[in-house]
Amino acid sequence: MSLKPTFRLLSILIAILSIFLLIPATIEYFESENLYLFKISIVSILSSVPVWYFSRKAKSFSNKDVFLVIVLCWIAASFFGSIPFYFSDSFDGYSNALFEAVSGVTTTGATIIEDIESMPKSILFWRSFLQWFGGLGIVIFTIALLPLLGVSGEKIFNLEYPGPSSEKITPRIKDTARLLIKFYVGFTIALFMLLSYNMSFFDAICHAMTTMPSGGFSTFNDSINGQSDYIKSIILLFMLITGTNFALHFRAVNLGLRSYQRDREFQYYILVCIFFSGLIFSLGFFNSDKNSPLDIAFQTVSIVTTTGYTSTNYSSWSPFISQYLLFILMFTGAMGGSTSGGIKLIRIVALVKYVRVELKRALHEKAIIPVRIGKKVLSDELIRKTLAFFLFYVLFFFLASIVFVMLGDNLESSIGAAASAMGNIGPSIGEYGAMDTYSNMHIAGKYLMMFGMILGRLEIFAVLVLFTKTFWRS
Repeated sequence: MSLKPTFRLLSILIAILSIFLLIPATIEYFESENLYLFKISIVSILSSVPVWYFSRKAKSFSNKDVFLVIVLCWIAASFFGSIPFYFSDSFDGYSNALFEAVSGVTTTGATIIEDIESMPKSILFWRSFLQWFGGLGIVIFTIALLPLLGVSGEKIFNLEYPGPSSEKITPRIKDTARLLIKFYVGFTIALFMLLSYNMSFFDAICHAMTTMPSGGFSTFNDSINGQSDYIKSIILLFMLITGTNFALHFRAVNLGLRSYQRDREFQYYILVCIFFSGLIFSLGFFNSDKNSPLDIAFQTVSIVTTTGYTSTNYSSWSPFISQYLLFILMFTGAMGGSTSGGIKLIRIVALVKYVRVELKRALHEKAIIPVRIGKKVLSDELIRKTLAFFLFYVLFFFLASIVFVMLGDNLESSIGAAASAMGNIGPSIGEYGAMDTYSNMHIAGKYLMMFGMILGRLEIFAVLVLFTKTFWRS
């Protein structure tokens, strides 16, 4: 295994992040005439140049390199993202700064900041940008911006792009990545323009950058609670967009809006959002709950898409079954090929279909009954990978829950934190509910959360393969 191609890619990644750091550095200078962000940016650029120079000719990646570079990209981006946080003196210790950075890069949205509105605008912009940058995947951005890499783009694309399978929307994976970025940037600009009608310029750009990646970092202490119905409606619409397969957006542009109507996974996605919103509203209505239908729909979609914004204090919902329904949704995620986290609806549908087929096979042993979603027949290999992913996901959830309990959290908070980390949700239940932060979590629990965030964001296998003997065997 040669590490030169990996170092080359990491040096380019750090250089790109360093250049973008100049934006919050400029904000910081005009806000307080402080130059520490400029210094971090310049030092990082100067440090990455020698690494790139000595590895510049290494352009060939092996199969093993692909797994390693993906994980290291996320780790490197997280460590680099934490440096401005730490030197801003706005965080109590480096662990908290790293937690905020990992949460940002993985688009989780879990925060340790208790008074967000008192934070410098430069730091708020940087944490928003980290989420935006992590939205479609650091590797996707790198392939699109740096096509000179001599690696099979499809290998990285299939690992990085969320969902059980990747749909190439152009013949060349490099062009696919570029097209995805155009959609991503275009949606971000459109959302910013709509939000700026009823928000300040700064708040609008920050929320646009954290809505598109299904991130959920807000510049307000109460998230979206205190915003107008107009703002909530616009963000709700774009959360639905980000939870949709981006390849489906491409098809809709080329073949018309009926592409949404004909897509079976999209039908399941909208049905889940409508069903759970209606069910939670009905439960609250019969218990004299005063939450508006908009707030309930917003909160439901926020959890399904793993965005993590809060439009109401759902921790106070009654009956408790309403909160429990949101907890269930923390595992689902939205569509494959979206920016959301979680298991993904298509995997859950595939597993349900598989169970039904197995029950039929138990009654008709000699019958050949394929597993179908719509007209598409799912291969045995895809079912096997989906089942393995589900088992690993549930296994880590239970193990993490046990560790959180051992660290002193109650059972409700423990299972909530584990589900939030793996699903890249952000807010959870119990002590880490809608209006709470993770600042009081045990330091070991914070590092477990960080590992869970990266594990969930990289769809488990890209991380776990690094812990096998086979991977490190020459």
